[in-house]
Amino acid sequence: MAWVLRFRKLCYVEPVECSSVGFQSFDQSQNSGKKDDAVGSKVEESVLETKQKQKTKQSKKQAKDWSCIDYCCWTIGYICTTWWLLLLLFHCFTTTLPGFQVPESPGARLRREGLAALHPVVLVPGIVTGGLELWEGRSCADGLFRKRLWGGSFTEIFKRPLCWLEHLSLDNETGLDPPGIRVRAVPGLVAADYFAPGYFVWAVLIENLAKIGYEGKNLHMAAYDWRLSFQNTEIRDHALSRLKSKIELMYVTNGYKKVVVVPHSMGVIYFLHFMKWVESPPPIGGGGGAGWCAKHIKAVMNIGPAFLGVPKAVSNIFSAEGKDIAYVRAMAPGVFDSEILGLQTFEHVMRVLRTWDSTVSLLPKGGDTIWGNLDWSPEEGHSCNLAKKKNEQPTSCDINSFNHSDRAKAFHVREPEKYGRMISFGKETSQLPSPQLPTLNLEELLGMGTSASFNSCGEVLTEYDKLSRESIRKIAENKAYTAKTLFDLLRFVAPKTMQRAEAHFSHGIADNLDDPKYANYKYWSNPLETKLPNAPDMEIYCLYGVGMPTERSYVYKLSSSDKCKSIPFRIDSSADGEAGNCLKNGVYFVDGDESVPVISAGFMCAKGWRGRTRFNPSGIATYIREYRHKPPASLLEGRGLESGAHVDIMGNVALIEDVLLVAAGATGAEIGSDKIYSDIMRMSEKINLRL
Repeated sequence: MAWVLRFRKLCYVEPVECSSVGFQSFDQSQNSGKKDDAVGSKVEESVLETKQKQKTKQSKKQAKDWSCIDYCCWTIGYICTTWWLLLLLFHCFTTTLPGFQVPESPGARLRREGLAALHPVVLVPGIVTGGLELWEGRSCADGLFRKRLWGGSFTEIFKRPLCWLEHLSLDNETGLDPPGIRVRAVPGLVAADYFAPGYFVWAVLIENLAKIGYEGKNLHMAAYDWRLSFQNTEIRDHALSRLKSKIELMYVTNGYKKVVVVPHSMGVIYFLHFMKWVESPPPIGGGGGAGWCAKHIKAVMNIGPAFLGVPKAVSNIFSAEGKDIAYVRAMAPGVFDSEILGLQTFEHVMRVLRTWDSTVSLLPKGGDTIWGNLDWSPEEGHSCNLAKKKNEQPTSCDINSFNHSDRAKAFHVREPEKYGRMISFGKETSQLPSPQLPTLNLEELLGMGTSASFNSCGEVLTEYDKLSRESIRKIAENKAYTAKTLFDLLRFVAPKTMQRAEAHFSHGIADNLDDPKYANYKYWSNPLETKLPNAPDMEIYCLYGVGMPTERSYVYKLSSSDKCKSIPFRIDSSADGEAGNCLKNGVYFVDGDESVPVISAGFMCAKGWRGRTRFNPSGIATYIREYRHKPPASLLEGRGLESGAHVDIMGNVALIEDVLLVAAGATGAEIGSDKIYSDIMRMSEKINLRL
């Protein structure tokens, strides 16, 4: 029986060996049965060796046949399979496990409690977040008609970056379209619901409004081209006229219910401009008459308001950078400073930013009165540990236990930060007593001639290329600039930008608001140079996040002269403060929402408009609603249900609930009046402003 099995194995598994070995074994088995087992074992060993060699050859052949595409496909397959598996588990867990339930949205909860849509709602987006699409362009933009150049997938950045920048730029003389280019705001709710796929802006608020009954007939997105000056949006696109008509239509078609307006960020001062424009006589205004706002607007709920500007606008114009760039420079200096790449990234960004008048609209307003001088600022005593209350003066027991060096160190730590020095050249300059600082002679600086002498070897030129090295040195030699003097500095380093934009914006404080000059539109977006409308029943809300480090002032230095760059100044990312100091990577931080300091977001509601003032003659009620930042507790919260960040706050459940309640008819008193966590009231009292 054994020889039969061996015969079948040899013939059917390895037929080649069967012809040469198998039959010989069969014949020998007829002659000598004793050698049967020995021969069979040798044959089996030979067969096994042959099979092993063939398997090895096949595996090598398969390995050679695999290409990069195969590996990529398998990798993508594994990723997709894992993603779908995790997604399946996520949906299963959220419905079964008690710790995985997604919190109920404010809209669903309020609808269950009987809340319903009442007042029409108009959303006004801010800078950057609104989509822009191409209607006419150069030959390099073929195939992009009505495609988003801003606020989408941004794939065109990688495909044709220089063409993309060219089409986003405005004319540096007029502040309008360059010849042969037309880029316009995307209309409708899709203009700013998502900034990029998966990154919401207004989408969460829109969804919650829909849950209590809002839709196209009573919800509108007032999209506009945020690059333009506010009056130019009317001159070019009639954006203000269209907003006026839309509010009037919504007022009539919704049973003569007043409109609740919800602006965000720069949209706050854009709508402030609108309220003055709509009641001013034509041709400069909308001709709505003195009672238009009182008739049509119930409340203005300002989210992340930049009423008094943001310091980061200064660094954007001055050197096209901010805290994020300074941080990257500190962590990896070679990323932006490599001469091998030669991309001139900051020169490109600066050239584009300086054509946008909206950038100038966000420069600090109110000068030294609001933002402080060389020795004083309203944020004095601010603690950088935003999670805890700041410590007051040490007790006498603690002082007695210190030795001499400890006392000196403690005194040094308690030395107030000089936030009023918005730009300082050198860390020491930001901290020295003012008598030790060099005297500024800005008239001499502005009177200096210009000549191209800074070392630039690239193709992208900026206004810095026209400055002489002597003037650059005079700007930087241990000098500090406050909110008042930095305007002279910017007029010198960015003359075209400031000359064009200052025809549309003003940043001072009015002495007499009845002066006829304040009828000019350049003053209408500055709350310190214009009056609120005569609408005593209207309400104004300041809704903003607190508890996040926010840019307030900067430490600068000269760029290396041997670099092939044309921007001579940069934030000194090596400048760091000691423990408890608010200086990090060349940036001084205060409390705010990561973009807008508390003083800019809350002062007008806390003091400037509180009660009857010369800025609020009809006594419109103002409310402060602050939202203390809390990072997301888990991945299920996404960017955070209690975030106070400038954009992420649009998904804050407490803010959404406040907006829904007011839209459904509640007043400021009914939702709890003021809710304050910051020192805005104390800071406001320090500001000596005539009301």
